Amino acid sequence: MQKLKYFYQLLKNKWIKFLERFQGLGPAAPLVFMVVFALMIFFTSRLILNIIYLDRVLQEPQFYLMYLFGIRMDMIVICYYLSLPTLFFFLLPKKTNSYLKYFWIFYLTFFIDVAFFMEMATYPFLKEYDLRPDAIFVRYLQHYKEVLGTVWTANKSDILITFTLLFFVHRLAWASFKKLVNEYRPVKWYYRTGLIPILAVLIFLGARSSLKPRPANISSASFSEKSKLVNEITLNSTYSVFYAVTRLVEEKDPSAIYGNMEEKEVFSRVKKNTLIREEYFTPSEIPFLHKQVSPFKRERPLNVVIVLEESLGAEYVGALGGLPLTPNLDRLSKEGLFFTNLYSTGTRTVRGIEATIAGFLPTPGSSVVNLGLSKNDFFTAGELFKKHGYTTEFIYGGESNFDEMRSFFLGNGFTNIYDLPTFKDPVFEGVWGVSDEDLMRKAHEVFSSHGDKPFFAVVLSTSNHSPFEFPDGRIQLHEQSKAHVHNAMKYADYAIGLLFDLAKKSDYYKNTIFLVLADHNTRVFGDDFVPVHKFHIPALMIGPDVPAKAFDKVVSQVDLLPTILHFSGLATSHPMVGRNLMELPENDPGRAIMQYGNNYGYRVGDTVVVLKPHLEPKAFIYNKEKKLVPCQLNDEMYKDALAHSLLPWNLYESKRYRVD
Repeated sequence: MQKLKYFYQLLKNKWIKFLERFQGLGPAAPLVFMVVFALMIFFTSRLILNIIYLDRVLQEPQFYLMYLFGIRMDMIVICYYLSLPTLFFFLLPKKTNSYLKYFWIFYLTFFIDVAFFMEMATYPFLKEYDLRPDAIFVRYLQHYKEVLGTVWTANKSDILITFTLLFFVHRLAWASFKKLVNEYRPVKWYYRTGLIPILAVLIFLGARSSLKPRPANISSASFSEKSKLVNEITLNSTYSVFYAVTRLVEEKDPSAIYGNMEEKEVFSRVKKNTLIREEYFTPSEIPFLHKQVSPFKRERPLNVVIVLEESLGAEYVGALGGLPLTPNLDRLSKEGLFFTNLYSTGTRTVRGIEATIAGFLPTPGSSVVNLGLSKNDFFTAGELFKKHGYTTEFIYGGESNFDEMRSFFLGNGFTNIYDLPTFKDPVFEGVWGVSDEDLMRKAHEVFSSHGDKPFFAVVLSTSNHSPFEFPDGRIQLHEQSKAHVHNAMKYADYAIGLLFDLAKKSDYYKNTIFLVLADHNTRVFGDDFVPVHKFHIPALMIGPDVPAKAFDKVVSQVDLLPTILHFSGLATSHPMVGRNLMELPENDPGRAIMQYGNNYGYRVGDTVVVLKPHLEPKAFIYNKEKKLVPCQLNDEMYKDALAHSLLPWNLYESKRYRVD
């Protein structure tokens, strides 16, 4: 104990001597100390990430530049924060109100607390998304119940370590700023008068970090074309979240980051790529409103059930060459149209909903599920089927207000919502809601209640979501630790098998089209600017007249709903730009659209164009090793990519994605 006290006193004395070096800087002492303290936090975090991901970092020969570029990004956020206290401390008289001093002590300490916490939060977030905390992080803060429950269940020890270290960092910062603010040495008024404009210019230039017409932004950290991860490590998470917040508020229009194109050309290029004949388009203020007539004449239109499986990536599906975790889906894949080359449009559930249920292309901002103008009078499959006399419903094992899903569905054509409060005596309930088997039994019960009346239902699963909770005794574990993604995948497949076992014994089965697909893959990572292989997901369509075969061409999630309508027996109109895959020409290799953070991927066959914010577009070949190899950019394909990236915001903002 005596040795600990001696060691503590020794460290304390050395820290006091360290602080005394700053006191000679007069009013600048607490400001310069904050710069040094913050840079130490950012540098240390960057170094640790470098070590953790060393094998990937070394793919960039000039990886050391991330420390130089990193200081630039660090100084941007530091200078923004220091603008007010700089002015104050150089105007501060020797004697001033102690409460005012404590405000500035709190102000400076708060930045250190936030910077340290955000760097600690980076490790699990980067592990999950292969990105620094961004708009996803900000969006999840609104759903603290589910998020905190998930994080606590899966990361108890990490959380305890984080807050223990944060406590010590906070105490150190508070004591240091208190000493420097209370004991600072003022300078003569004429020195202050001369220094203030100089400091104002330096702070302005530091925050702007550029003498060019355009200030530095998040793309200024993207110096590496070989490793996306190196570019992520170059940032700091305080800046990336700050940027995400401002982008959510200000930079929703993709033309602000990808470039402009005349509306007429945008419409023309996208229409050409839909492969819809011109005579099918309906003259209307809604530019893509067109007729689609099913070639199948039916006494009654078919029911439609879309089962969105949480995070069921292709790498976990045996029938797609993945791990042997999906025996039921593998078996069922021989009974319907199995899409072997399907790609999600994004990396979150709301992106899967946006693409599959609304047929809407992705944007670099928030999903339309979360945006205000799409809360009503926005096209969805619910609205379409409701107009044809269907009962429309959303069935979810958790709280349907998560990610604003409830308001989006109810405002756009869905009649009934069955969520957590509607489940009575579930077999199992976890952080995200009831188990998938409870969900599938509930769905079967709802489907059976409709008799011979047509219905459209969206079923969204949750069990295959961290912290991977599910009931015991249902599956033979694939991994020793039960709470493992592989076991959760296997359980999700068990529940899919349960739904089909129940459905096949019911009257509604013979009149129903089932579409089972993933909303997105699991943790999206990779050194490519759009890691295409992590967007690869399975989809299976089973129903009357649906052929039992594999469909091997490249497919986007937005193509699935128009393809369902092909078999439905309906003659209808809608504004979707997805393709009816049953009418795809033999020589067409297919195409996919992928939004990865701020990067936009447009794939035709094996060629991928990537649009990055404020940077020149790049073209790649997606090879057999699942890597993007640079190739020459085709100008026409680039323009098609740009048109597809600009269209969704145009339609959303002008309220032109709807039916008359």
